[in-house]
Amino acid sequence: MNGHKIVNQDGLHFITPTVVGWIDVFTRSTYRQIIVDSLNYCIKHKGLQLYAYVIMSNHIHLVVSASQGHRLSDIIRDFKSYTASYILKEVENNPKESRSVWMLKLFKYYAKYNKNNTTYQLWQRGNHPIELASDKWIVQKLQYIHQNPVRAGLVAHAEEYVYSSARDYAGSNGPIEVQKIDFSLLG
Repeated sequence: MNGHKIVNQDGLHFITPTVVGWIDVFTRSTYRQIIVDSLNYCIKHKGLQLYAYVIMSNHIHLVVSASQGHRLSDIIRDFKSYTASYILKEVENNPKESRSVWMLKLFKYYAKYNKNNTTYQLWQRGNHPIELASDKWIVQKLQYIHQNPVRAGLVAHAEEYVYSSARDYAGSNGPIEVQKIDFSLLG
């Protein structure tokens, strides 16, 4: 495990893409839907295997791996690049976005510290990947992800939060297709 890189491309990982400055971008359904659509696209077309997720106001937690023949680093890089481009365009062009001037100013500020971005930066560099090498870690990270909206005071029960795989694990369907982990197979 490395602090900012996925070393084992075949492993199961807990990752946390985070918006620069912890800006609350995903309080708007428009931007959350871009994340939902992009994750669904990566699942169908890029080899992403998604086991758990939660979309919070300024970060996303994922338990993911890549299907054979794909590199998880490449999938996450493409996901972040596409979503950043699309969300920034929406912020710039959405006349209903009351926070656009403020957000764009902050995105521009963060971009000047990253040589890879010329105008704006949406996502922090790195994803803080943790390879889930034990059943204990897998269970702990799934519980952490699913309890995130409860700890934030957004819902009383994890499965009530629409933008979380907790719904799937509770027997309902969320907006993103997940591969549920079979807990009976874990030690």
